[in-house]
Amino acid sequence: MLSWVAMERIYEREVLPDAKLRQQAGERPLRAHAKRLTDGELLAKLRSFGVEIDRAWLEQKCEQALSAQEVAGPLMDQSRSRGQESDWIWICVATLWRRWFPEQPSFEDLDDKMQAGYEMLKSSGAVAACRIWLEAWKDVQRLLDKAGIESIEEFDDRFRGTQSLFNWIQDWRANCGMRDWTTGSSSVPGSHCAKKGCGAFHPTTL
Repeated sequence: MLSWVAMERIYEREVLPDAKLRQQAGERPLRAHAKRLTDGELLAKLRSFGVEIDRAWLEQKCEQALSAQEVAGPLMDQSRSRGQESDWIWICVATLWRRWFPEQPSFEDLDDKMQAGYEMLKSSGAVAACRIWLEAWKDVQRLLDKAGIESIEEFDDRFRGTQSLFNWIQDWRANCGMRDWTTGSSSVPGSHCAKKGCGAFHPTTL
């Protein structure tokens, strides 16, 4: 099953632009809707679902979890609300995580950076894309260390993102200056890391 951030992205890309699909699927809250809300409004939104958290509580959870989905899942189970509106619980947690603890990477932020790189690749080319992907790779490394994950397969089993880590690394390699690795020079940011990324796991995982 795909992660919630991947399912949200499918909704944004495929359902929202199509009036018929949008009518069939119904309106649902999105992380974009939370951007205009203050921290206090996000916390109030959580309380409306019977969820009471504070900064200290979320900080502890973010230090342990790999995703806002992992934190929000139990809260949604405890909530008296059901249906698509309960997605606000995950949305609020994800938004507060990003605002309060940006130094703590999450699967949601990683997925966003991967996809931002693909969009940049189409609009501005490899150099711009690989700057974003270099930051994404730093998140991958920190998440690997945090979870003690040692294989791409294990990572993807937990990540379940819009794009798999395996495929993304191949795309990164293809676009981030492979031709320059032998000389050690490249005009594309992160090309050496793209090569390292493919060797950071056991060879049988690639």
